Amino acid sequence: MRKTTRRVIAASNLLGELGKLERLIEQIPDIEADALVLLGDLAPREAGTRDYARLFRLLTHVDLPTFYLPGCQDAPIEEYLREAANIEVVHPQMHGVHGSYAFAPGHLLVAGLGGEIVDDPETAREERECLRYPGWEAEYRLKVLWELKDYPKLLLFTTPPAHKGLGEDGSQTVAELIKTYNPKAALIASTERKQERLGDSWVVMTGSLAKGEFSVIDLREERLEPGSIA
Repeated sequence: MRKTTRRVIAASNLLGELGKLERLIEQIPDIEADALVLLGDLAPREAGTRDYARLFRLLTHVDLPTFYLPGCQDAPIEEYLREAANIEVVHPQMHGVHGSYAFAPGHLLVAGLGGEIVDDPETAREERECLRYPGWEAEYRLKVLWELKDYPKLLLFTTPPAHKGLGEDGSQTVAELIKTYNPKAALIASTERKQERLGDSWVVMTGSLAKGEFSVIDLREERLEPGSIA
């Protein structure tokens, strides 16, 4: 049994490319890692219950604690949630953390919110055509982290944080959540790999699994190791 979580395999934007996921899973035994993180968009647009069922069945073959988060196009949300709920009852190593949290080995708290997070408080929330949430809802759904402030944290988002110092566009709400809860790292769904500091936290853009990319994140040394599907 793993006693700590130091190295995390992270990838995003699967877009239903289950063949790419199968090949990543085949490589995992050769990678020294303690957990797997998969960020949306998980399935193709218009995906149904069967699409998510196939995805989650594949993930049950991963011999690591696995955490996942839906992306903007993983809608309607009930298709994703129904299959996540079904699979997690049988496979306790699997954890959906959309507006929720779970623990990785070593009491590392993993939490996040998927979909698009929009700073404008008047933004209408949407979970049918796409996943979109006003910033105040993201703040409200993650406020439970105040009660868990003593645990080291790994935050997951599919919306990038704004970074005024670097002049990068993104959500100011996500940036404030990262600064407020001060995680060891924040992993962000992205089509390219990138890393930066935001406050005291390390922010990592993971790369696109649909393009055959993933990253190995060393949380202790704050080192990103690029990986690719063999």
